[in-house]
Amino acid sequence: MVFNKRWIPALALAAWLPMAAQAALTVGAPAPDFSADAAVGGKPFKFHLAEALKQGPVVLYFYPKAFTSGCTVEAHQFAEATEKFKAQGVTVIGMSNDDIDTLKKFSVEACRNKFAVAADAGGKVIKSYDVALKLVPGTMADRVSYLIGADGKVAAVHASMDPDGHIGAMLTAAEKLKK
Repeated sequence: MVFNKRWIPALALAAWLPMAAQAALTVGAPAPDFSADAAVGGKPFKFHLAEALKQGPVVLYFYPKAFTSGCTVEAHQFAEATEKFKAQGVTVIGMSNDDIDTLKKFSVEACRNKFAVAADAGGKVIKSYDVALKLVPGTMADRVSYLIGADGKVAAVHASMDPDGHIGAMLTAAEKLKK
């Protein structure tokens, strides 16, 4: 068989797909507590997971980079579903390694002022949840969504680089958790 240069993109994609979106925490695992600078509607605040859990379950979703196509699509979808999450008593927060100034803008433009996004300076939370993107050394997050119960334990996980499916998986899990 003769090697064809046109196969390089397909081979690269094939090598990348099995490694993408692998969640480290499993259902029932304790969710690491954290505090982070966050923004909603362009306004900064300090988000603390333990405080948010006092109000009920939290969807913590990790995404690679603000203002990239997949991350913007996912943020729009979470924004559209915010009221459904609120009806289940669930808080939504997105997290990436972007700086807080970028996330202030992202919270307005992509998140449509509906939910908060947090800046993981130094990638400490990404590391504690073991969701670092394997292909990019450092602190860029993989696309992983967790539903964390009010008890601080992981109630559901959805890991996929495809932004579609995260919202449905988390809403279904929230409905089950509420029952």
